[in-house]
Amino acid sequence: MAKSNYPLRLQTSLLKEARRLAAREGASVNQFINTAVAEKIASLRTLQYLRDRAARGNPAEAIALLNRLGGEPPRPGDEIEEGLAEDSAKYVAVRPKRLDAGGAARKRRSKQP
Repeated sequence: MAKSNYPLRLQTSLLKEARRLAAREGASVNQFINTAVAEKIASLRTLQYLRDRAARGNPAEAIALLNRLGGEPPRPGDEIEEGLAEDSAKYVAVRPKRLDAGGAARKRRSKQP
């Protein structure tokens, strides 16, 4: 990995805290700052990735998917653990609200007898 020098000017209080935290982590101040910059870059890249994904999304399709009724048995590995299934009195099944294309909850039509 190529390395380069960059004269970094930190506020005195930031440098003091960086030294303290680096010592606690068992790292040099240089390693600490390199890691902090790498973490910030990763965070910003992830944020941009998620924004790009969201821009490609289709809210109407997502709402339609969420509104689908299930009914099929759980897939292998998705079953409820034995102890949890037996203690079902603690758990209440709640039917999710249906949403319209704008994401607002739709009122359910009451069934007339």
